[in-house]
Amino acid sequence: METEGLLEDVEWFLDHLLVEKGASPHTVSNYRRDLSAIVQLLASASLKTWGDVTNRHLTLLDPWLETASSTRTAQRRISAFRSFLRFLKRQGVKIEIDLPSTAGFKTPKRLPKAMPATLVAKMMETDMAGPTGLRNQALIALLFGCGLRISEAIELGLNDYDQENRALRVLGKRQKVRMVPVPEEVDQVIQTYLMRGRTEIMRKPTDKLLLSVRGNKLSRQVAYDIVNELARSVGKNQPTGPHTLRHSYAVALLKGGADLRVVQELLGHASIVTTQVYTQLEDEAISQNYRRAHPRG
Repeated sequence: METEGLLEDVEWFLDHLLVEKGASPHTVSNYRRDLSAIVQLLASASLKTWGDVTNRHLTLLDPWLETASSTRTAQRRISAFRSFLRFLKRQGVKIEIDLPSTAGFKTPKRLPKAMPATLVAKMMETDMAGPTGLRNQALIALLFGCGLRISEAIELGLNDYDQENRALRVLGKRQKVRMVPVPEEVDQVIQTYLMRGRTEIMRKPTDKLLLSVRGNKLSRQVAYDIVNELARSVGKNQPTGPHTLRHSYAVALLKGGADLRVVQELLGHASIVTTQVYTQLEDEAISQNYRRAHPRG
């Protein structure tokens, strides 16, 4: 089963995503896994070049798509393949078949789950002891107080933190840089961590702001575990990840009267349509409060 030629084209596409499109390493990793699996499936049916792919080959993907753990995963798999084939066509490869459709894998738009500021404050109060406790406080403060994505938070360097002007230089999706103001309370948490926590954790010279217990860059998985465990410690039984705190930041801003365009810039959303999801959440909360309060609700 020859896969070398097929995989070379996949790597060409992934390099294009990473270098020219500014896709995140996480996205590229997922696409590599999905497309490698597709290569194995199609090579088993004697496919040697992408120009020879047929609708018969596409039917081989159906059982594999059905093994996906969720509709969202299945949608990502077929979207990766669709984007790859579109890329090949732009490069002059003659793809005779219609591009595979994601229509059967559309997922309903789910409103983000927000946490009240009082609960987040309790999360920060539960783990104050020692350097890692201060590190955990800084992590929560960056996610909830500045609305960062977890990938953005763990990639922050010391030089990205403008202490004098209380602002963060954040490298977001597609390598877009934005400046995010740091609230005074968040600034105090970070300053305390830098003075009393990070210096204790650091094992070797590094510019990363958030460090693991071994002195390396904090990983995504460890960050998820920290947030989830702290949320459970204050009574939140459902799994809670870093993105929940980012959602909560956006909702708090909108409820406080912030302009939607401003929130879009702070979150680093390419489209305001993405930001408008939070207004739906706020409307739903108002509606629920009305139904609870009204005698005929």
